[in-house]
Amino acid sequence: MKNNLHVFLGATVADAAARPLHWVYNQKKLYTYIKGKKDFSFLKENKSPFYNIKTGKVSGYNEIGQVMFKTLIEGHDNINERFKKNILKNFGPGSIYWRNLGLRSKYKKVKDWRGIVKGPWIHQNVIETIRNIKLKKKITGGVKVNESDGFCASLPYFLYGFDLKSLKKIISTVTVSKISYKYALAKFHIIDLALKGARNPINEFVKKFRKDSNYKTIINDIIKIKKLKSSSHPSVVKKLGMACSYPGTFNSSIHAIINSKNYKDAILKTIKAGGCNCSRANFIGAYFTALKGLNSIPKSWIKKTLPAKKILNQR
Repeated sequence: MKNNLHVFLGATVADAAARPLHWVYNQKKLYTYIKGKKDFSFLKENKSPFYNIKTGKVSGYNEIGQVMFKTLIEGHDNINERFKKNILKNFGPGSIYWRNLGLRSKYKKVKDWRGIVKGPWIHQNVIETIRNIKLKKKITGGVKVNESDGFCASLPYFLYGFDLKSLKKIISTVTVSKISYKYALAKFHIIDLALKGARNPINEFVKKFRKDSNYKTIINDIIKIKKLKSSSHPSVVKKLGMACSYPGTFNSSIHAIINSKNYKDAILKTIKAGGCNCSRANFIGAYFTALKGLNSIPKSWIKKTLPAKKILNQR
C-alpha cells in the first residue's frame, strides 16, 4: 500500500479485534468470556464494562487516527488547522462522543450507577483538546493524562512520510504531556526501524539510542522486560500496567512483542491480558505490520473491521 498505510491498517484491525473486551480489568472475569475459544477477537457480544459499540468499530484511540487519516486524504495543506476542525466535527458538540460525555456527567449524580454508555467513549485528552480549540489556544493538547492518543493521532501522518521533527506539532494538538511525547517518539522510531528492514527493531532501538538521555528510562525498562520474557503475558501486564497510561501501556506492549511470533499471536495475547488492550493493540498491530507486511494481518480480521475498507481504498 502507498505511504505505508498497511501499518495504519494493522493498528486499526488490532484495535477493532480487541475492542469488545476493552477495559476489562478483572482478568478472571475476562477468562470466563473467552473460555474454550482459540480466537477471541471480535467478540459478537460486548464485554466492556464502560461502553458498548458495534463489533468491528474502533475505540477512541484508533478513532483519533481515523480523523487524521481523513484530514490527510482531503489534502496536505494546513494539516494541523484542518485536523482541529475535523476533531471538533467528529468528537465535539453535536457528535455522539460529546453526547455520551454529557450522559456520563449525568450518571455520576446517580448513586451507585453501574451502567454502560451506549455508544463510543471520548478520552480525556480529546475532551481537553476540544475545549482548548474552542478557546482558540495556540497549543491545544491535553495535560491531565499520559496516554496513547498522541501516538494514535500521529500514526497516519508519520506514515505519509512527514519527518519525526514535525510530529511534535501533531502530537501536541492532542497532548502536551512530555511523557506521552517521549513514548510516542520511541514507538515511531521502532516502527521506522521495522519498515527499514531491521531484523529485530526493539534491539536496534536499544542499540541506537543507548546513549541518548531522552530514552534512558525507556531503554532501561526494555532491558528489564527482556528478563521477564519467560513469564506469562497476563501476569507481566498485571505487574507492568494494565491501564492506559505510560509507561505501563508501552512496557506491556514490548512484552507482547518479544513473546510473539506474528501479528495474530501478539494481538490475542494482548486481548487476553485485559485492561486497556486497545491502546496496546494499536502499537503492537502497527509494529508487526511494519515488520512483516500487509499479509501478516489475518484476512478474516480485515473483513470484520469496519474502517478497513477506507484504508484499503488508498492503495
